[in-house]
Amino acid sequence: MQSDFDLLATLIAILNNEQRVVGANAALEGMLGISRRKLFGLPFGHFMKDSAALDLAFSKGNNSPEQSVFRFQAALQDLGRGEQIIEVHANLTKVDAHGDWLLEMWPQSEQAKHYQDGQLHELAEANKMLLRNLAHEVKNPLGGIRGAAQLLGMEMVEPELHEYTQVIMHEADRLQALVDRLLEPHRHPQSVEPVNIHEVCEHVRSLILMEYPKGLTIEQNYDISLPDVQGDKNQLIQVLLNIVQNAALVLRPKIELGLAHIELRTRVARQVHIGKKLHKLALELHVIDNGPGVDPEIRERIFHPLVTGRDDGTGLGLSLAQTFIQRHHGMIECDSVPGKTSFVITIPLP
Repeated sequence: MQSDFDLLATLIAILNNEQRVVGANAALEGMLGISRRKLFGLPFGHFMKDSAALDLAFSKGNNSPEQSVFRFQAALQDLGRGEQIIEVHANLTKVDAHGDWLLEMWPQSEQAKHYQDGQLHELAEANKMLLRNLAHEVKNPLGGIRGAAQLLGMEMVEPELHEYTQVIMHEADRLQALVDRLLEPHRHPQSVEPVNIHEVCEHVRSLILMEYPKGLTIEQNYDISLPDVQGDKNQLIQVLLNIVQNAALVLRPKIELGLAHIELRTRVARQVHIGKKLHKLALELHVIDNGPGVDPEIRERIFHPLVTGRDDGTGLGLSLAQTFIQRHHGMIECDSVPGKTSFVITIPLP
């Protein structure tokens, strides 16, 4: 039972009739900062800022002849210092006739975040399917248009008319390149192998510094104890390159002044929720720049296809990056204010 509960992101405690802990899952251990061995036998009300709601739920449950779910809200607190940790939604259910109770808790902020993540994931999947189908529909007639323009250009003798066919061919090629980028994530199977994330960082760092040799500093802030990630190295390079290139482009005014700064930071994160799943360990790769920040009007949509804040942008770089990271069972998040933008790539560790 315990191993099954450990797979859940929900905070789980098994209580006896005296409200004492007889079981807990990894998510609850991580939230309270106490191992289940030390939790065993302790009154769970001690971990609540006010245990009145829990007492009332137990009272109703003992007086109810049928198995029911009793819902309430509570605030968990640090047992030693008495400081509030987090507010939770809770369900209390009587498990069996022996007197065991199942207490399920969802952090209120996490519940909202999980719902938002789920909505974004569903929208991203719908957008990818729509664009993939659209790209396939556009590809064939686009090739026909270019071929017809090429044949027409061979028949033209007037230079002005020949120039028009060249414009048609050039624009058809540009649209073909856009279609190819839309189809890119679906063309190549993923190659999974151990990947040293710092090799990925250093490769991207060297590429960007070759493009911007003066005026840009890229700081290395690495946790060298990080284990390898199971993933596709080429896709991870493409993800990081897209994000760092975007940062460098918006930093151009500061690059000219010699004030541009990007930080690549790697850390191990514990008890991480990605979507609706809890992971004991995860890699967090932060890309932090001191640029002007993401336009608030597009901040919530920057991972959607064809959304861009630059006049010369296609809006595909971040969408492609998110797709590749989702293939690694991870996600990319962005937090941006003027003067500091942080993209955080989170990938589960084995």
